[in-house]
Amino acid sequence: MTSVVLAGGGTAGHTSPLIATAKAIQDRTQADIACIGTAKGLETRVIPEAGLQLRLIDPVPLPRSLNLDLVKLPVTLTRSVLQARKVLKDAKADVLVGFGGYVSIPAYLAARSMKVPVVVHEANKLPGIANKVGARFAAFVGTTFPETTMRGGRLVGMPMRRSITDPELTKAEARTSFGLDPDRPTLLVSGGSQGALSINRALSEARDDILAAGVQILHVLGPKNFTDDDIVITHANGASYVPVAFVSDMAVAYTAADVMLGRAGAGTVMETAVSALPVIFVPLPWGNGEQGRNAAELIAADAGWLVEDPELTADRLASLVKDAFGDPDRLARMSKTAREMYPSDAADVLAEAVLKAARKGN
Repeated sequence: MTSVVLAGGGTAGHTSPLIATAKAIQDRTQADIACIGTAKGLETRVIPEAGLQLRLIDPVPLPRSLNLDLVKLPVTLTRSVLQARKVLKDAKADVLVGFGGYVSIPAYLAARSMKVPVVVHEANKLPGIANKVGARFAAFVGTTFPETTMRGGRLVGMPMRRSITDPELTKAEARTSFGLDPDRPTLLVSGGSQGALSINRALSEARDDILAAGVQILHVLGPKNFTDDDIVITHANGASYVPVAFVSDMAVAYTAADVMLGRAGAGTVMETAVSALPVIFVPLPWGNGEQGRNAAELIAADAGWLVEDPELTADRLASLVKDAFGDPDRLARMSKTAREMYPSDAADVLAEAVLKAARKGN
């Protein structure tokens, strides 16, 4: 039986493609699958929920400046590599699949030292340091965006769960599952797996105006932002605001919505596009600008909107939402355009590459 170890964690941008790939592998063969993560990331919840085994190692932050973390790096990295080697040894791994993040560098180096074949998937347009390292000796490197340049890279798209690429619920059923009106136009708001304070704040101030327009709201706040004060609010016209801390399967939320407001992480961009869901993208306002780049093609094709974080005021948000829902023909065009822009079979393609690498390594 093939033994596959997958490494990735921190945010949904790493865990979602990992889980989708693991499921695609299981659809093809009886494989032993183990996952490597850290105690600090979303993986401690979502990977076990997906029925996958999770082994934890210490994270290895890669400092970008001269500080104490840089001084500690050799010791920290060595410890984590030894931990990853033990996971690979215990699993009798035939192949390691990495999705980037703090957990991936020690996993890549451990696999390299044990002559275990490596497969890399890069979610973002600009590859991270971990995946740049892994790509140097990988048997296969998959990329999400055409513009991404990596050694040996092949465009495959973003691995996604079957529930996203082939939804099981109708729009009415998805809305009902959240306690929403099955027939009312719906705005989905989510700042990603950790939430987004600026998006939450703007929505809080624009909420009454949006509800007054007859648009109901499903708001995924993020677990750390959800409090006892976040309750269902219903306008006199029947439109409701429904806040939730977390959604384990965002495919259901995407299906329920007509428009989304959210960040522009690679996972969100790809999943909403394949779900034919137009998005008001508000890129994360720090880092290397990768989120703005992630959404660029959709914006250029008039399949979404882009609002810079400092410009997301309550008035701007309410106006955008009301204009969007006020033009159903444009929404239909945007939906069709988004759906046709990116491949939806990345999980299958990557699963085949993983199994091929495992066979070659034996």
